[in-house]
Amino acid sequence: MYFMTSTEDYKKSLDSYKHVSLFWTDLLSLMSSRPQSLMSTGPFRKMGVNAKKASAEMIEINQELVEFNTRLVEYYKQLVDTWNEAQKQFSKKVPEIPTDAEHLDSTKRIWIDIFENYFTRLFDSPEFAENFGKMVSNELELAKHWNNIMSLMLETANMPTRQEVDELYKELHLLRKRVAKLEKIANVGVNANGK
Repeated sequence: MYFMTSTEDYKKSLDSYKHVSLFWTDLLSLMSSRPQSLMSTGPFRKMGVNAKKASAEMIEINQELVEFNTRLVEYYKQLVDTWNEAQKQFSKKVPEIPTDAEHLDSTKRIWIDIFENYFTRLFDSPEFAENFGKMVSNELELAKHWNNIMSLMLETANMPTRQEVDELYKELHLLRKRVAKLEKIANVGVNANGK
């Protein structure tokens, strides 16, 4: 079994994926634009048109996924390195403390203090903040691309997209506010006329 060992291997694989994917989506797009093709009838026509967009989104997803995984590996490496350094420091101090029951609390406090100091330094470091920020950014980009693909699929199936449903909810909210306002005005008018 072949395992990709470096970022360059990921990039080569991604470039190959891009090339093959674009070739097939271009071919599908070409076929769907021909009136005599099977793709020109029914929902398959729309699927053929949207396939190129979905493929482009998948390419973007794969690029973001490579970047996200690189950041995730670095994130865990930073955590593990910090843990190991803190554990080494704790191991140096433990032999100095007697191992009886009354010193158990002091051993716990030392362990907590050492680990708290090391991890506080890690979390305050600019390297950690930069890597974590980019990792979260990649994750948000992945979510955006998945949402775009879902919208394409919903559009292809003639289903309402999330944006259309959101607009409908906004309109419904505005209508409810208007009805409540009109009811309030009507109730004030009835009460004024009835008295």
